This record gives sequence, structure tokens and C-alpha cells, in this order.
Amino acid sequence: MIMRDVTSDGRTPGVAGFLSRRRVLRLAGGGLALAALTAGAVGCDEDAVDVEEPGSAGGDAPGGDGGKEADGDGNGQAPEPLWTKPTSAETYGDNDELVAAGGVVIASGSPLAALDAATGGQKWSLPGGAVPGAPLLIGEDTLYLASSEYDGSVIGYHPASGKETWRSRLGKEYRQPRPIAVDGEQVYVIAEILEDDGSSRTNVIAALNSTTGRVAWKEQRDVGTEQNGIHAAVRGRHLVYTDFKKNLTVRDTSGGGQVWTHKTTKTNYGFFTVHQDLVVVPQGNVLQAFNLTDGKEKWTLEASDGALFREPAVLEDVLYVADSARAMRAVDPRTGKQLWKSEALADAGLQVPRQYVKAGDTLYGATDLDKQGGIIAMDARTGAVRWTFNDKTGDYHAWLVATDGKRVFALHGKKLHALPV
Repeated sequence: MIMRDVTSDGRTPGVAGFLSRRRVLRLAGGGLALAALTAGAVGCDEDAVDVEEPGSAGGDAPGGDGGKEADGDGNGQAPEPLWTKPTSAETYGDNDELVAAGGVVIASGSPLAALDAATGGQKWSLPGGAVPGAPLLIGEDTLYLASSEYDGSVIGYHPASGKETWRSRLGKEYRQPRPIAVDGEQVYVIAEILEDDGSSRTNVIAALNSTTGRVAWKEQRDVGTEQNGIHAAVRGRHLVYTDFKKNLTVRDTSGGGQVWTHKTTKTNYGFFTVHQDLVVVPQGNVLQAFNLTDGKEKWTLEASDGALFREPAVLEDVLYVADSARAMRAVDPRTGKQLWKSEALADAGLQVPRQYVKAGDTLYGATDLDKQGGIIAMDARTGAVRWTFNDKTGDYHAWLVATDGKRVFALHGKKLHALPV
């Protein structure tokens, strides 16, 4: 029996009443509209970016060019980068386009290059690179990529060496399979279903065995659902994903059957987070948690003064989320109880982070665009701002952040920085 997703003809509204360039680029879902969109962007000549020497890209706070320690110089200045390298990055602002694993850091691009996390030296590269708009997925010491040859393959590589270790294909009747999530047993992909004339009006979601590459199951989705713009996560027997049709869907990983689906109002372009048996979704000024097993609401948290919740993240059993009024919160993801609320971002005139990583007692947030953006280091226990890092290029790309626990990696346009933690 075919299990189906609920669809909607509704338009995804913009946060705070407008679409940022990052949102538009992601909606392009592969860069089809990229040239037209960026032609008139202010400061978007990414080929004109010069690589600065470490220490020349300081924080936003006044008082110098940057400190020398991970905590800055004690006056709000960012630490000096350990290294800064140019990259071939081609990113669209999704959080899974920069990864750190196996002693290397990799930014989505063509060619796809893995840099030594400690030195920034190139360890290996793939000439074909990553498919634009497709995520870099790490699971069980394997990097999963959609084939850049567009031959219907999904390929696994060893992150440290770049050697191919796994390959799978759905079949000739499917086009452009893209991995969306991975667990210890399966790789989950979405692909277009080809018609006799070579066109496609529908797509399929499928699971590939991560050992043998064989198709474990596949389920056709409704006409009108999109294969681009998917955000997904796996917890136990539940595969959770969203798309731009304002759906939140949960499937059983053992057979692909749909467990439940909810219509959402404002999901911040599909972003959500999961913790144990809950999925947490921002919907306008309300943050909602649903049980993965049955879709029942577990708790809600409401923002004050009509502020809209932005992208959430659960790190070390704490939910971090900011809102459009630039208030930052730490929340117990099991109960929805607020642990602390900070106005430090607003007080400092900083942008709201849209991606987070944590190392030690510091929370690192990556924002959208310059000039009041960059990497913001916050005290994970209070939300106080410790320092900000900005490379001062004015590049229109969103910042991306990743960590290996020893360093924090900040990607901005075609510049990759390694910061001490």
C-alpha cells in the first residue's frame, strides 16, 4: 500500500515579512535561479575575495584586531583564526553543507575538498564535487553524497581518505536520488520518478541498506510534493522530515509506512530538531513539541510580544532557540521548561543565529549575512555574548559553523576559518 504525504498549495511565508537571499537561494533547490538572484546582490562578487592572514579578521567589538586565546582577549574580541583557507564552496545556507569528521573539514563545493582540521592543508578532493543543494551526510564513519555524474547513484566515502566505500542505485526509473538522512542501518533518499517522456511529476522516498546498498523499501509521495528543500532526521524507528509544502511527516524506518503527518503554519522553512521521542517545531510565535510515536502535542512555549521563533537545535540535552526580537533561550527539550532567557544579542545589536554548535561551555551561533553577523560565541549557561567573529568581506552568503570539539570551523562564502575553542 502506498502511504502518502499531505500537500498544500499555500506559499511559505517569509520570516518577519520578507524573504532573505538565503531563503530564496534555498527555494531554488539546486541553484536554477542563482545567477539571476545574485546578479544584483550587494557585495556578491565572491571571486574577488582575498584570503586574509590569521589575525586580520577581528570581532565586531571595538578595541583591536582580535585576541590570541579561545576566549578572546577578555574585551569581547574574537580569537585569531588558527588558519584561513580559500575553498570551492557552493552553499545555499543549509546547515548540512559544512561537516567535520575523521580529522578533516569539508565544505560543499566543486571540486569537493577535505582540509586537514589542524592545519588547513588539503587531504583529498573529488573532481566532480557535491551536487548543488544536496547535503553532506555523515553516518558510521561514512560521508554519503549524491553522485555528481547524475547517474542515479548514491556513494559513500571514507571522510579521512576520500576513498569510495559504498555505492547504491535505486534504478533507471528514478532520477537524481539525494540522501536526506542516515542511521546505523539505512541511508534515506528522495528521488524523482521518471515518466515515459523523461519528465517527472512525482517523487519517491526510499531506504537503502548501508551495508549492501540494496533497496530496503520505497514509497511514492503525492503529486505536488517536492524533492528539494527537504530537512530530515532519524530517531530510532522514526524518520522525520519537512518540505516547503508546510508538512511535518514521520515514517516508520522499518518499512516506510507513514506514521503521521501534520500541517504546519510557519516552520521557518522546514527547520526542526529532535530529542529522544520528541520533534520540536517552531511555528510563528509558538514552539511546539510532538511525540514521534503518535504526533500528539507534548508541550508548547510561546514567545512574548509577537516575536517569531527561529531555527532550534538540541545540543547535549539542551534546546537552544532565538526569536526575531533577538531573545535567546535555553529550554529543557523534555518538558518545554525555560532554563534561561538572554537579551544579550539585542543589547549588542547582533543578528540572530540560525545554526548552533557547542564545545565545552561555549555555544557558537552562525548568522545569516554581514554586517552584523558572523560567528557569535555565547556562554552556554547564561547566553551572555563572549565575542563575535566576522571576516569583513561583506559576502552575501550565510555563515555556516561546525566543530570537531577541538576547533570551530566557520565558512563564509569561499573562505573557511578555523577558530580555537
